[in-house]
Amino acid sequence: MEIKSAEFIISNASVSKCPDTTLPEYAFIGRSNVGKSSLINMLTNHKKLAKTSATPGKTLLINHFLINKAWYLVDLPGYGYAKRGKKEQENLRQIISSYILHREQMTNLFVLIDSRHEPQKIDLEFIEWLGENGIPFSIVFTKADKSKPMQLKKNISVFLDTLAEQWEELPPHFVTSSENRTGREEVLDYIDSINESLKRKD
Repeated sequence: MEIKSAEFIISNASVSKCPDTTLPEYAFIGRSNVGKSSLINMLTNHKKLAKTSATPGKTLLINHFLINKAWYLVDLPGYGYAKRGKKEQENLRQIISSYILHREQMTNLFVLIDSRHEPQKIDLEFIEWLGENGIPFSIVFTKADKSKPMQLKKNISVFLDTLAEQWEELPPHFVTSSENRTGREEVLDYIDSINESLKRKD
């Protein structure tokens, strides 16, 4: 898929204020500092579409970007940033869960996992929650350039093996690096294939 246009449409804290369209939406979520903004900018060929920051937990709203005037890329707040107060954490949890559970246009959720680390409890619990609620999702391993190839392969295998203890069938997964653009075509082709299958259903 070629990205010909990518434009910011709206930010808001309520699923009821999301764009009133029938276009498919592909949402991106992950733990704070997983490299979400960098990934979105890499996928869209746009250096500053999503705001990157050295401070974790900057995305506090649901951000909609219209891609090729055909589908939305949705940047969701990150989860698990411990430095927030209880009230703010609960507020973010409400924003995230209301979008994921109630936004009919959401076609697929990309869950970002930092490929440098061993499986984190918060990621595994979040993925389990998605499974319990029947949410269609894929896994995107980020920061692939930060580990040596053998270590990267091992880290990903350990994560998938951990998931396999609970899941009969594993979700699709992608290995990405925003630095060297690894995985860009695979993720975009996956979105393209879903869009094409949706058109055939129409």
